[in-house]
Amino acid sequence: MAETQTQTQTQTQTGAGGAPDILGWSCPLPLRDHPRVVMGHGGGGVLSAELVANLFAPAFGGPVLAGLADSAVVELGGARLAFSTDSYVVRPLFFPGGSIGDLAVNGTVNDLAMSGAQAAYLSCGFILEEGVETAVVAHVAQALGAAARAAGVEVVTGDTKVVEAGHGDGVYLNTAGIGLVPAGVDIRPQRAAPGDVVIVSGEIGLHGVAIMSVREGLEFGVEIESDCAALGGLVAAMLAVTPDLHVLRDPTRGGLAAALGEIAEAARVGVVVNERAVPVPAQVANACAILGLDPFYVANEGKLVAFVPREHADAVLAAMRAHPLGARSAVIGECVVDHPGMVVCRTLFGGTRVIDLPMGEQLPRIC
Repeated sequence: MAETQTQTQTQTQTGAGGAPDILGWSCPLPLRDHPRVVMGHGGGGVLSAELVANLFAPAFGGPVLAGLADSAVVELGGARLAFSTDSYVVRPLFFPGGSIGDLAVNGTVNDLAMSGAQAAYLSCGFILEEGVETAVVAHVAQALGAAARAAGVEVVTGDTKVVEAGHGDGVYLNTAGIGLVPAGVDIRPQRAAPGDVVIVSGEIGLHGVAIMSVREGLEFGVEIESDCAALGGLVAAMLAVTPDLHVLRDPTRGGLAAALGEIAEAARVGVVVNERAVPVPAQVANACAILGLDPFYVANEGKLVAFVPREHADAVLAAMRAHPLGARSAVIGECVVDHPGMVVCRTLFGGTRVIDLPMGEQLPRIC
């Protein structure tokens, strides 16, 4: 709980004579104009978006980057390719349901799948801390290779760097991937349109709670496993029904709330979610109730959110439920003309609440 508490509580330290040491206090949320990078900048919420929009995008420029999708779709030699890269700094390296190696493969494969692409090739970079046991590195590499084979992709190039002891956390990974986008497929956040049906592929919050339980040594009466999985096969099943899927997004950092908020903002549409329809497993709901967390903001690593034209929604939902990774798929809401850029939730008690983008992240180092 240590990292979570530093984000949610003001720490009071005392100086000489027991007087409060004001210089030792910490703000419960990082300041928006903070002159230094804070953990919230990596959380996938408002601070992350501001860092990209105000620092990286102006430096790099380019219309492809401006789309800010999970993967970039580019044309090369007459082919449409999806290209994505991601870095993984999860702690601990191994957790119920997966490892940093599984995350590195599945996360990149899923980013490509969110553009409709079937991943083909991956690169992998290992950043190792001096002193880490080679047996640990071998275990990570074996898990990564097994996950790649299971996802139907090949690791074709890589790199290794070593940093001094104390300047890393055992093993960090970076993976990049490419895949082909089928003809007629145009999946991107800007295509969300009023009338679209919003579907989630299964129960949310499992990955974040699984990481939290092992990191903090928490017991919830039952072991909670991460949902870490490669979603390429599920997306292929959906595209077999119709190539006209408007938006796909995997709700990782920032959870379902961040994914919906980013889509609403990108397309300038409103989104209405029925809280009762969102599948939250009992163990996640109980853990979040104990810890004061909202399942909508908890990370996932094997789920997707789809915005589907209403005329195709029933068929797409049936195809998702027929796939092992989409058996618990559910319609959770719709896209509307009202309140553009905003996500509104109809609560269990008949009221409504706004689902804001998270400022940072409830639990850092989640992927």
